[in-house]
Amino acid sequence: MRRSIALTVTALAAASLPLAAPAAASQPSAAQASAAPASAAQAASRVRVSAAYELPGTKVYPEGIAADPRGGALYAGSYTDGTIYRTVPGRRAAEVFLPAGADGRHTANGLRVDRAGRLWVTDSTAGVTVYDTRSRRLLARFDVPGEGARFVNDIAIAPDGSAYLTDSTRAVVYRVTPREVARGGRGTLTPRFDLSGILDPGAGFTLNGIVADPRGRYLLTADMSGGGLYRLDLASGAVRKAGLSGGDMLHADGLELQHGRLWVVHNTAYAISRWRVSADGTAARLERRISDKALQLPTTAVRRHGVLYVVRSQFDKGGPMGPGTPEVPFTIAAVRGI
Repeated sequence: MRRSIALTVTALAAASLPLAAPAAASQPSAAQASAAPASAAQAASRVRVSAAYELPGTKVYPEGIAADPRGGALYAGSYTDGTIYRTVPGRRAAEVFLPAGADGRHTANGLRVDRAGRLWVTDSTAGVTVYDTRSRRLLARFDVPGEGARFVNDIAIAPDGSAYLTDSTRAVVYRVTPREVARGGRGTLTPRFDLSGILDPGAGFTLNGIVADPRGRYLLTADMSGGGLYRLDLASGAVRKAGLSGGDMLHADGLELQHGRLWVVHNTAYAISRWRVSADGTAARLERRISDKALQLPTTAVRRHGVLYVVRSQFDKGGPMGPGTPEVPFTIAAVRGI
């Protein structure tokens, strides 16, 4: 299953643009920046990309990242073996928080830490596991229902504590409620939003990154193949395509929403874009977009204290998207200026 999905992702990448060797991780880089017409001053500013944290291992190929809202720790996960890493403020090298194969999980995609200190980790082929960040204990596990293709990808946590997970192959969004987590044990993921009749059925990969409105009204999720952004109403269940001006969500992977601004990681484009989202979440306007090979095929990001921490996956260097040799150590980049 993982092999066939990786081939699908590779085909998407090949259809988009050629992959090139990344810049050295140890050297800060001035990004090639472009801005919306009204942002000429921003276009002149410089964006800096530098290594913030190192992930030990020669075949890490990280994918997801999460920030603990209660402190300074960041968590990152390995797509190739499921290892979960945790950064410690003041230390350059991350530590192993959960080893490869923990609880039978051999991959990690989306990560999120909720307000209760629980770490959510998606396994693309199985579902999601929930851990206590203090004890590292497995609290609950939720499996994908049915048979056939699936790719459980990214996670958002709504203000009421419910978790929402995208399935990039089935074009659905699953929901796990706080009550289900409190019960513990093993459960089944329940679809809450179904976009399979809206998105292109032949696209292969569709929904990827997802974020929650801090007021609990809606979710935003990106269609990485079609380039659209969709608003999912949490109260009514209605699905609406958001209006985009100045750009699109093509190759969109991780999303980060703070104070009315949405940061989007465009993986095979080696790019990050920043958008101003309308108050009701029905529209977004591109403010800035930068592209830099020093991002080393970025996948997801979190923003803290004005810095965007970006996962440098190197998927195209011997990982799931191409042959070659990665630059080690794998790193999480600090991106300033966007």
